[in-house]
Amino acid sequence: MSGTSGVQREFYVEIIKSSHYDDDGYLIQWFRPFASANTLGCLYGLVDDARQRRVLGNDVDIVLNAHDECQRVIPTGKIIRRIRAAHGRGVVFLAGIQTNQIPRAIELAREFRRYGIQVVIGGFHVSGCFAMLREPPDDIKTLQDLGVVLFLGEAEGRMDSLLQDAYHETLRPVYNYLGDPPDLRGQPTPFLPAPMARRYILFSTFDAGRGCPFQCSFCTVVNVHGHASRFREADDVEGLARASLDRGIRRLFITDDNMARNKNWEPIFDRLITLREQEGARLKLMMQVDVLAHKIPRFVEKATRAGCNRVFLGIESINPQNLTAAGKLQNHVDEYRDALLAWRSHKVITYAGYIIGFPWDTPESIERDIETIKRELPIDILEFFILTALPGSADHRALWEQKAWLEPDLNKYDAEHVTFRHRNMSEDRWQEIYRRAWQLYYTPEHIETILRRAKTDGAGLHHVADAILACYGSYRSEHVHPLECGILRRKVRRLRRPGLPRENPVIFYPRRLWETLTTGAALGRFYLQLERIRRQVSRANA
Repeated sequence: MSGTSGVQREFYVEIIKSSHYDDDGYLIQWFRPFASANTLGCLYGLVDDARQRRVLGNDVDIVLNAHDECQRVIPTGKIIRRIRAAHGRGVVFLAGIQTNQIPRAIELAREFRRYGIQVVIGGFHVSGCFAMLREPPDDIKTLQDLGVVLFLGEAEGRMDSLLQDAYHETLRPVYNYLGDPPDLRGQPTPFLPAPMARRYILFSTFDAGRGCPFQCSFCTVVNVHGHASRFREADDVEGLARASLDRGIRRLFITDDNMARNKNWEPIFDRLITLREQEGARLKLMMQVDVLAHKIPRFVEKATRAGCNRVFLGIESINPQNLTAAGKLQNHVDEYRDALLAWRSHKVITYAGYIIGFPWDTPESIERDIETIKRELPIDILEFFILTALPGSADHRALWEQKAWLEPDLNKYDAEHVTFRHRNMSEDRWQEIYRRAWQLYYTPEHIETILRRAKTDGAGLHHVADAILACYGSYRSEHVHPLECGILRRKVRRLRRPGLPRENPVIFYPRRLWETLTTGAALGRFYLQLERIRRQVSRANA
């Protein structure tokens, strides 16, 4: 919270990134999540910049607070009381809401709207629905009926007018900027208060650019951010990196859907290289790229000199028919190995995603694919996803227009649940092979192979073992995808999905204690198994 002496009025801006519910109806929360949400930082940086420039006038102080529901219980009561105490001068931004977070976001919006508080919602779900569908679905209509303002597109260059409209209580029902993506050069960079940013275990996130030239049918990014490369200036990225280092944050995740297609990648890398090699900055980066990135002259070499020690490659499938069906024409299976080896030669830990549920998939073909990947492709960390018909994607629009069955519970659109019908697999078989895929890849024998490669390539046994623990260990013990996992699951009895009963404390708390102990024991057993394998590999040929 911030304040300035002599200011006559305060205007509250509360930015909330909501979580979503697990299969038992409890919010997914952690005492220490793995990574922050980039949109939360983007909005915080934009509002903080507007606050410093006093866009509401010299006699108005913007009081700014950020809340990530994945790391804390949202103090809705306190937010309501302080805005009401300020005579309603305030607004709640529901930031970067994805499809699986919509049910929770609606509940939050309903609570704030009950007291007449202004609420604005943005993110890929609302933007994607308007970008791809001819009429809004029921959840969007529910938000509109509640009087929630819909913000479509990106907020850079629009925050001043949005805040002014909120302050004067003249917000429009819809702000649609989908056809006008902003120039990111010179814009305020993502930022979170240091105490909040330091609660994340693995990464603080930022985007160096937006836009992707490819046409993957399952992707929502291209239909919201567009295909053209828009990028931040090297000066701005350097400033963000310096600010992070000053706050003790040394691991950054560049959230660009494809950093290799950011047209400003080289000046950005050059600036970070100078920071690391001439000033000794201990900066580490993770980024996402396509499998052709290694063919761009100097890209891999400069990325690693800039601090990249982990890279996620968009592989998705090793079946050419599936890649064609998904519109992922840039992927050629015969190039996967060369791409992985190019990164491994620079001691980079390789991550990849495998999507389960493409048209030509069967449980048997998926098992064969995983065995082929284990045998042929030097991937360290393989993450599995269920092909999900996300609103905003071409896949979803096609099914919507065909009036095909789509899972009505948006909470399940998390890439871990089946959301439409597959031609080769029943829902149960599809869900089961997703669960089995993790076990098939992370066998003790293959973990040993991964660690032996890490020892040979020089990526570091400890670093790769830690990555396996964070990825497979979290899924194995908590049954939550690693992308939304963290340290020590938090369950709050009263924060259960509407429609489900609030459990008796006498039942809830003993069971929760048992769950915590058994989950911790499962993770501990896996850690000991992993450590035993690591020591065996370390001693071999020592």
